[in-house]
Amino acid sequence: MTVKHFSKQDIIRLAEEENVRFIRLQFTDLLGTIKNVEIPVSQLTKALDNKMMFDGSSIEGFVRIEESDMYLYPELDTWMIFPWTAGNGKVARLICDVYNPDGTPFAGDPRGVLKRVLKQAESMGFTAMNVGPEPEFFLFQLDEKGRPTLDVNDQGGYFDLAPIDLGENCRRDIVLTLEEMGFEIEASHHEVAPGQHEIDFKYTNAVNAADQIQTFKLVVKNVAKQHGLHATFMPKPLYGVNGSGMHCHQSLFRGNENAFYNESDELGLSETAKQYMAGVLEHARGFAAITNPTVNSYKRLVPGYEAPCYIAWSAKNRSPLIRVPASRGLSTRIEVRNPDPAANPYLALAVMLAAGLDGIKRKLQVCEPTNQNIYLMNDEERKEKSVDSLPASLREALDELRTDDIIVRALGEHIIAHFIEAKEIEWDQFRVQVHPWERDQYMTAY
Repeated sequence: MTVKHFSKQDIIRLAEEENVRFIRLQFTDLLGTIKNVEIPVSQLTKALDNKMMFDGSSIEGFVRIEESDMYLYPELDTWMIFPWTAGNGKVARLICDVYNPDGTPFAGDPRGVLKRVLKQAESMGFTAMNVGPEPEFFLFQLDEKGRPTLDVNDQGGYFDLAPIDLGENCRRDIVLTLEEMGFEIEASHHEVAPGQHEIDFKYTNAVNAADQIQTFKLVVKNVAKQHGLHATFMPKPLYGVNGSGMHCHQSLFRGNENAFYNESDELGLSETAKQYMAGVLEHARGFAAITNPTVNSYKRLVPGYEAPCYIAWSAKNRSPLIRVPASRGLSTRIEVRNPDPAANPYLALAVMLAAGLDGIKRKLQVCEPTNQNIYLMNDEERKEKSVDSLPASLREALDELRTDDIIVRALGEHIIAHFIEAKEIEWDQFRVQVHPWERDQYMTAY
């Protein structure tokens, strides 16, 4: 997305010229859900002066009722008019940071957490973390009452074309809408599983990338609905087929120089890149609860479906956690492949960055690359090559998160306490449920 720069006066003028009637002041809660306070255009000046208040006690992971007043500080450069809201007046949005009444950033604001970790990177001489996300999603048919079914909209496979790929028109409309909103789309294609799709957009700085992911989800769901379909970013909606990931290509820059590139290295990777990778690998178990935050996330992270469940890296194959794509020079980057689209993008990018920075600070040595297909190795072979596994469940991931001081410190006490509390409730609700598989397996056997 080309980042445009707006002043308060620009926004007020554009709102008038474009017949904007309402503005959504958007922010993201702890679990990654977009929230908004919608105001009439008459309140726009007040909002631009950071004077719009809301009740934080009603938002997941924010504050208690006795300390509920919070303020929304709009980021002016996120001004955008939604293309699907013409008619009697358009709707625009501004993405906001959340602040306390005393003018300090709210510790529980996920966007603020990412900005805080980026400040650490800045103090180490890095001017930007660039991110290219690849969110995948499924399109399902709706029933006669408008509820999502488990019937996918096609029987297509990887890179298939119409008429097999019946989602092509929907996907094309999503791309056109995104481009109208300023996204630079690099690729759009059918994914491996029936009904599964991927749209990749150009890399940008980390905060803007997380903003884009949230906007992308909103657009995908809205356009799918217009096509009579339900779009879901659930990591593993169907048994027996690939789940949906959100691979994150990432690199660090010093000014115009890619800090991950070294032309004299055999792989074209700098020491900084290798140390960053070593940090990500060391903390992968610790940050998994953030990058893979649901019970369902761990149904995707199993062998046999192209999802990385093993902690390793390679420039040659796609089975490890980290892949190093072939591009070099300014495009040198690593691809972290375990995150899924249920993750809160601000928190996911924050913990991966914190892990990488820890590797750089401690000058960690990256292990040897694993260039053979890890899925074909047995336990002994993996042990011999020191290839560990990601957590196998949300419960295990939460236990790992608790004990990883670097990730805990990056997120802060407020986020950690509320996140773990919410996720332990989710785990307990899942744990005590009786699932159809159990009835199929045991009802007649015992």
